[in-house]
Amino acid sequence: MTFESMVRIPKTREAIVGSLADGKPHSHREIVAKTGLTGPAIWNALLRAWRDKIVLRTKLPLYKQEKIFKGRAGSTRNLRPYHLYIIRPEGTDHLRMDDQEFVSFSEEYLDARGKKGGERGSKAQTISKFLERNKNKAFFSREIADALKDKGVKIRDIMPNVSRFERGGLVFVAGYRSGDRRTPFPYGGYLITWLDPSKPREQAIDEAVKRVDFALEQKGEKSPHYLRVHRIRDIVLAETKRAQLVSPKYLQNQLGCTEYELERSLKRAIDLYPEVKQVKLFDAYNYFYHSSVDDAKLNAMAKMKENELRHVKGSAYRIGHNWEAVAEWFIETFTGGAEFWEQKHREGGMDPRRITLYLIKNVGRRRNKAEVDRVWEVKTSPFSAPTINVLSCKWSQVNKEAINDFFEVLRWSKEFGVNTPDGRQLKQGVVGMFAASTFDPREKVRLKDGTEIGIPEYARRMNITLIKAADLNERLHEWGCPMEVTVQRICKWARNEKEVRETLSAVRKEPQKAKEILEKVRERNIGLYQSERKLEEGGKAEKVEKGTEFAEAVP
Repeated sequence: MTFESMVRIPKTREAIVGSLADGKPHSHREIVAKTGLTGPAIWNALLRAWRDKIVLRTKLPLYKQEKIFKGRAGSTRNLRPYHLYIIRPEGTDHLRMDDQEFVSFSEEYLDARGKKGGERGSKAQTISKFLERNKNKAFFSREIADALKDKGVKIRDIMPNVSRFERGGLVFVAGYRSGDRRTPFPYGGYLITWLDPSKPREQAIDEAVKRVDFALEQKGEKSPHYLRVHRIRDIVLAETKRAQLVSPKYLQNQLGCTEYELERSLKRAIDLYPEVKQVKLFDAYNYFYHSSVDDAKLNAMAKMKENELRHVKGSAYRIGHNWEAVAEWFIETFTGGAEFWEQKHREGGMDPRRITLYLIKNVGRRRNKAEVDRVWEVKTSPFSAPTINVLSCKWSQVNKEAINDFFEVLRWSKEFGVNTPDGRQLKQGVVGMFAASTFDPREKVRLKDGTEIGIPEYARRMNITLIKAADLNERLHEWGCPMEVTVQRICKWARNEKEVRETLSAVRKEPQKAKEILEKVRERNIGLYQSERKLEEGGKAEKVEKGTEFAEAVP
């Protein structure tokens, strides 16, 4: 025993010798209880005393079953190994007492927890050496246990040791982030990789994160959910570099998943990748972006998206689509044998009855493609070709320019135009229909012979039928609906095209209750009008009083 060690722990060793003075063997815990010193201090002192041949220790460990109470988590049972110690009689290195064999210190008597290095080292050393040898990879805790099971390492041994390594800065551990907690991945446990101490700390962590990401991507091949999580991160990063905020609907269309699957994957993506950020526009619409964007660019992206939302989510957009549903409902209800065309669109949520035409010549700002609101066929006889009707709707006052634009789209489309000796014309049997709230009664069109005609006559000469809101209102009033009930109010007050159809069907069935039916629609959608006003006024919402008179226009 060296002088340095004697100076450092004389009182601890003296306390140990005093606790063993009764000549009976005692365990580490019993010595701690007798001396009142701390467990680590007694443990270190006992090991030194054994090495210095002050005490003898049992050759083999003893085992004791322990029941540990863990509060609300209940109780656990643990098989604890321990040794007994006695004062070494002078001149004796080996002693037998109470069926136990006591020995002096020797390397061969060290248990696994006391040995240094080698294949017979402790489980902690076995795990750490495995991670260090494979420092260019990341492993799930289950994978580590499987790789080391021939060395006695079990799954329950991994995380207690890894947690100590993590506190010492030796490993990087990844898991799901759930609120303020980190939880293991369901298919492999925590993901663990070595942190190279020879490299700068920031570089070592960056490389560890990349190894973790690679391991997760490999696992994603077997987990569609986790593959979506990584794709969300990639999509958000790519769109941010293109100065675009990403909506949940866009992600759903790109991933081809259900709303529930998207919600689950989005939550995990935000938990796993702190760089995926969320912003709420107008306190209602969630969008996502990557944290690599600076504040000035993010503000510009938000402004652009707000302008887009005002157009797409504002009342004008909703009312315009509702007007299409009004025209469609009247056509479908009162046109016998009408068969509407349908088309599958890449953009989710787009009405399948809205048809994309292909142009052989650009029309206005349209390049290669143009959309029409509805197309339907009517076959009047089994021996005659069907009449094809093409509908365009516009919720505003229509002039000559709008009629010309519609006609140009039809005649230059592959579907409805044909080349003739007199130039490009509509095919035989194709009839254009233009539905609008009103047509400018004052606008006149001057013909080549100098005569002037109104918009309705001009459209008729181009084989385009005009449908006005006033024409449809006449039908409503013929059924017996009050004068206050109009298609304009149905368009303004209905939430969407589905509600338009339901309202018109209810009004048609009970025209005497039309006013009450429409009032219920308005009251049901008060919150929608307020939200639209908030959008249109740049976020400054005005309250819509529920007691507004029925005749007052809402928004």
